[in-house]
Amino acid sequence: MSSVSESAVERRVRAWLDSFVVGLNLCPFARPVVASESLRISICDANQLQTVAQRFLTELDLIHQSPESEIATTLLVIPNALADFNEYLSFIENAEALIEEMGVANLIQLASFHPHYQFEGEPANSASHFTNRSPYPILHFLREEMMTKLLADFPHPEQIPQRNIKTLQTIGRAQIEQQWNELW
Repeated sequence: MSSVSESAVERRVRAWLDSFVVGLNLCPFARPVVASESLRISICDANQLQTVAQRFLTELDLIHQSPESEIATTLLVIPNALADFNEYLSFIENAEALIEEMGVANLIQLASFHPHYQFEGEPANSASHFTNRSPYPILHFLREEMMTKLLADFPHPEQIPQRNIKTLQTIGRAQIEQQWNELW
């Protein structure tokens, strides 16, 4: 790893999970998984896209072959590549196409997080972007069956994105940025 050790990357990711994802309840299902041993944080220190793609396939195979009790979900953290948000989006598009081609789209889905995440059509200074901002580019492997069960027991899951945006807008961009900067 070039500039930051794997342990420092993992600490930073865990701080983000604790402070933003769980702390602001951006994902109402995250708390038990983040606190468990079944959360896999895999750090890919590669800076070449071909190596990142190989690691993606390895992680996809690993979660697909492992029981949920061992790996409920995986965060593939990429601290040395995909820093450009558009390049990251292209990678995600290709990754989702691979999941489809491999016939595991009904088993695994991806969620995406990036330090410069920006929703299309939203003003650049909107606090809403922080719902998907993370300290590094991250590919989040989710088990479709697990999500289906969780969503079935959650009232109005379709309202989660709007609720998150409202939460961040209420806090305000200045406060969110201050909290973000305090993590590092």
